[in-house]
Amino acid sequence: MTAKQAAAEAKKRAPKGSWFEAKITRIETRKILRVRDADVQTLLDVYGVTDPDDREAYRRLAREAAQSGWWVGYRDVLGSGTYVDLETEASRIRSYQVLHLPGLLQTETYARRVIRAGGVTDEEEVERRVEVRMMRQHILSRADAPRLWAVIDESAFRKIPRDIAAEQIQHLIDVQRTSLRIQVLPDEVGPHSGMDGSFVILDFPDDPSTVYLEQSGSALFVEDPQQMEHYETVYDLVHASALSVDDSLAWMRRRIETL
Repeated sequence: MTAKQAAAEAKKRAPKGSWFEAKITRIETRKILRVRDADVQTLLDVYGVTDPDDREAYRRLAREAAQSGWWVGYRDVLGSGTYVDLETEASRIRSYQVLHLPGLLQTETYARRVIRAGGVTDEEEVERRVEVRMMRQHILSRADAPRLWAVIDESAFRKIPRDIAAEQIQHLIDVQRTSLRIQVLPDEVGPHSGMDGSFVILDFPDDPSTVYLEQSGSALFVEDPQQMEHYETVYDLVHASALSVDDSLAWMRRRIETL
């Protein structure tokens, strides 16, 4: 069976999945190291692997392969994967976003729209970027998941396409828990300290914190103590200016009602 035939068969069996010839080839050549369990089982069906012991052995191999830097298999869309590597190691992530929602909190549908809006026209590349974004979110369900605190400007909510807004905002409501908090920075706050743009502060158990800035497709990491202090101050100020977590939840529920 060729990769093209396998992709076509997989699509029949799992129509909601993202299946194409290049994906099959990358899995077979280990260029994709992390494969979702659902995808592994679909491929086992495609290739006619029915013995329970054999299926479990393949699933175990897939899980073990996933433990080593899964992003290595996505270098074509991630480059060095430095940010994903740091994000995986972080014990706390503080995100401030102005124009779009944090990648760790995006639904698949919203992520796809954002990626296309960024100028990516090749559908295969779009799907690979969506896969990366969804895989990044696995860190939130780990036993040692990092604490995530996101402050999101109201303008980011206005830019969610109306036809998918309710689903995306409901997702933001549903994912919240003790270790994952979201605050909305409403327009009524007026001018504030975070108007220069989005950034993410990554804190680590044994290493200095790092600030990540993404501007016009390029990435910048800030580690200079003076600059770090600046971003810490800005984050504290936008955090203080934003609605409380409970008020933010109420704000998002009202937002859904108006759609």
